[in-house]
Amino acid sequence: MVIPSPAELGLPPIVDRFINATQGLVVVTGPSGHGKSTSIASFIQEINKTRSEHIITIEDPIEYAYTNEKSIIEQREVYSDTHSFANGLRSVLRQDPNVVMVGEMRDLETIEAALITAETGHLVFTTLHTNDASQATERIINIFPPHQQFQVRLQLANVMLGIMAQRLLPRLGGGRSLATEILLASPAVRNLIREGKTYQLPNAIQTGAEEGMISLNKSLAELVQKGEVTLDEAEKWSPDPRDMKRMIYL
Repeated sequence: MVIPSPAELGLPPIVDRFINATQGLVVVTGPSGHGKSTSIASFIQEINKTRSEHIITIEDPIEYAYTNEKSIIEQREVYSDTHSFANGLRSVLRQDPNVVMVGEMRDLETIEAALITAETGHLVFTTLHTNDASQATERIINIFPPHQQFQVRLQLANVMLGIMAQRLLPRLGGGRSLATEILLASPAVRNLIREGKTYQLPNAIQTGAEEGMISLNKSLAELVQKGEVTLDEAEKWSPDPRDMKRMIYL
């Protein structure tokens, strides 16, 4: 199966910051069936084409088969090659990878292992099932017992590169168009995570537009303006339809 490039998927150019990084945590989030695995596969393939890295993926199931180009890629499937995502991650650290892809952070053990992997100098890509970036940070932190959450906030603030939330919408004329929300780990965003003020992250995205952050409403509005999706369809996925309409008709 051919893996599309980020540009072919309609991802914004700012995602190159994730692809070109050498360490840290990148989370792709959104509902089931909205292309999270394909987006991460496109990141891995871009690294494979442009850099000499040791990449290990832990997936359930394996959706895309990679061919080694500049990088060496090892793919493992949960239940066939390892008992769980967490077990696979613990084993990975003994095999000197540069880049690790974790199909999904489903439980505390996997999230803990992913944070440690990013903290020890690896580039980690993973997915979560949440609606947006702020919910993703809350899920990561709140899955831990209260007495651990302060330490987890510090860990997450230190290793986070960014979070991308995405939606696939029916495109006029056929196919689907991708809407994305991009949260980058700016100093202000890291401080909000450390202080437990994740509810302020949507505002940080709005004010971080010059740094490359993108709100879901802005992405949806642009799709409507380009004539790719209908206003009715965009409104279904908008967190604030009134604000989105304001952006469209500015």
